[in-house]
Amino acid sequence: MIAAPPRPAAFAALAATRPGPAGAAFLRSGVHARRLLLLKALLVRVRRHRDELAPETLRGFETAWSLLERTERGAPGVVRGVLDYPTTGAWLAAALTEPVGPALDRHLARLELIAATAALRAGRPLDLLVRAPGGVLSLPGVGSVLVAPGPVRLTSRAQVVRIRSEGASGAPAALLRLADGRTGAVTGSGPGWRGLRGLSGGATRLDDLDPYRVPPGGVGTPARFAAERPDVDHAVWSGHWRAARELLRRTDRDRAAEVGRAVGALVPLRPQGPRSVGATLSVAPGAVLMTPSAGACDMAETLVHELHHSKLSTLHELVPLYRPGSTAALYRVGWRTDARPVAGVFQGAYAHLALADLWWRARDAPGVPGAWGARAAQQFDHVHDQVGEALAMLLESDELTNEGREFARQMRQLHASLGASPRARG
Repeated sequence: MIAAPPRPAAFAALAATRPGPAGAAFLRSGVHARRLLLLKALLVRVRRHRDELAPETLRGFETAWSLLERTERGAPGVVRGVLDYPTTGAWLAAALTEPVGPALDRHLARLELIAATAALRAGRPLDLLVRAPGGVLSLPGVGSVLVAPGPVRLTSRAQVVRIRSEGASGAPAALLRLADGRTGAVTGSGPGWRGLRGLSGGATRLDDLDPYRVPPGGVGTPARFAAERPDVDHAVWSGHWRAARELLRRTDRDRAAEVGRAVGALVPLRPQGPRSVGATLSVAPGAVLMTPSAGACDMAETLVHELHHSKLSTLHELVPLYRPGSTAALYRVGWRTDARPVAGVFQGAYAHLALADLWWRARDAPGVPGAWGARAAQQFDHVHDQVGEALAMLLESDELTNEGREFARQMRQLHASLGASPRARG
């Protein structure tokens, strides 16, 4: 999807890795426009293959689409929040690429749960029969209910939704309540209910439940897989998140605020080594996937690094920075042992430039712990030259678009400014 670049000042701020309202609004609008485009593409696909889908799949999809439309007319902001939740993007990608068959039918059932979530969070009446693939009724951004096999009925009264398996008459029902109509916050109780747990200081959720939070084959090389709820210590994750946000606040208030706004879901991965390893999915901006951190410094660095991978991926989808299929040349960069195509160089340079800026500020920031300042100085010296070499490669490459070349030039301006002493730069 190609869009007009943001205004020059916002474009420059994005290139300099700096948080700013104009750049953030451009990226948010782009994410939402893409979600709507992909949702429409899914509708077209369903209609094209309607004779090949199971009848209950088609009925459920059409009912859910109608409910989503009605809810959107009365509560557009709520519907936007559900559609823009990171795992909705991962679901759309899976549903659009899955061949027609039973697996696609299971993916399409997700729209019923997306529509039900939007109606629940908007306080709209519900009387809906849905499917719960695998016996899990998953409500994106809210939580999940373990249910008996077969259809599940959702009915609401006075902003309380009762969830009951059709084949388990007489069994206790799970109850969901709209706790805050302004924010769409939902609480739940009853058999099988598991709610997503929030992280302090904002709306970020620790998502260890959603079936689309990590692809089935894992992420990265070697593959890393989602941690399951029993193995996730919420108190530890919440404590590290709180300490990391405070460390960022003392170092760079704008960057701390950006992390709080832009990271909608923190997805725990299974442990792998003493330090955290992070990842993002281009189809799910707003989610940071990471293994458990070693503490505040470790988590803060991972959050900033991965957030900038996500920002650049979103920007490139809206305003291409390098040409499609740009794989002709491979480059050696300081932070990898393998040669990288231009896309990998661009991504790595951008994420490491954001870290270099963070470490540069931490060296002399008042009130930061001494250990963090010392670590920042060491890390900055290690990465600064590597980023400079990568930027030189990008600016010499003929694979960048005009916008990509201008973006890299703006990145180089920030990089050059970091060569001065922190006090001289002010």
